[in-house]
Amino acid sequence: MKHDKELEDILGKENVKYNEPMKMHTSFKVGGNADRFLIIDSKEKLTKVLNLDLKNIYIIGNGTNILVRDKGIRGTVIKYVAKNYEINDNIIKVEAGMPNALLSKPILENSIEGLEFAFGIPGTIGGAIVMNAGAFGREMKDVVVSTTYIDLDTKKTETINNLEHEFRYRESIFSKKHAVILETMLKLEKGNREEIKKKIEEYREKRINTQPLDVPSAGSTFKRGEGYITAKLIDKSGLKGFTIGGAKVSEKHAGFIVNAKNAKAEDIINLIEYVKQKVYEKFGKHIEEEIKIIGE
Repeated sequence: MKHDKELEDILGKENVKYNEPMKMHTSFKVGGNADRFLIIDSKEKLTKVLNLDLKNIYIIGNGTNILVRDKGIRGTVIKYVAKNYEINDNIIKVEAGMPNALLSKPILENSIEGLEFAFGIPGTIGGAIVMNAGAFGREMKDVVVSTTYIDLDTKKTETINNLEHEFRYRESIFSKKHAVILETMLKLEKGNREEIKKKIEEYREKRINTQPLDVPSAGSTFKRGEGYITAKLIDKSGLKGFTIGGAKVSEKHAGFIVNAKNAKAEDIINLIEYVKQKVYEKFGKHIEEEIKIIGE
């Protein structure tokens, strides 16, 4: 492929993969191959790569909220893994590749509260901003001060404030913008370390008890509805445990579709559409998937 040699020089051969199975890079553990897969660990390397003017670029974090179709991705997938951080009192500047769970350690050590809700959400800080991730009554919109990103269309680096993110339920300006998030600034609060630790543990236990964390999934498959809880409608439609191929509606939490037995992406997509159809037939509600489906 064009630019292969330059990419290997910039990133190292071990970080440039060809015909790479995307099931190795998504929490659903399904999906066809990407033509080219790049692992980039710094803004400087990312800038050099983008200056090569690659075509058909896809950006992923930990692949925890995406489903890649069975025919894979024609183009280049970039996994941005830069994860440096700085803590100044209760202000945290953190690079987009930082896993949410990994950030919990320095935050706890510095007795900072306000981000406990995010530590059990799989994925990275960058991904959490893209989808305005949330849990237990809190969302990223409540803590983000600013975000710096590279616009992939203009190649310009921009910084936006909280309002300019256009945060909505499980969406932000980045949901549709062709961009790579570099870093974000978060404003939290000083707190009591033991109380913070207790809350983190409490949230972790709730997730273990209510979510199917022992099987591959992309977290909650469907968005919350206006005035109703989507998972309850799915449950009342008698769909818990319903399967198509290797995909199943979780018996533990009806809002999760899981890869129960060597599912194909097609199985999951067909099951999503079946659930949407049945909920509409029974309740007249158009439910929407929360996950992003990419590829061919």
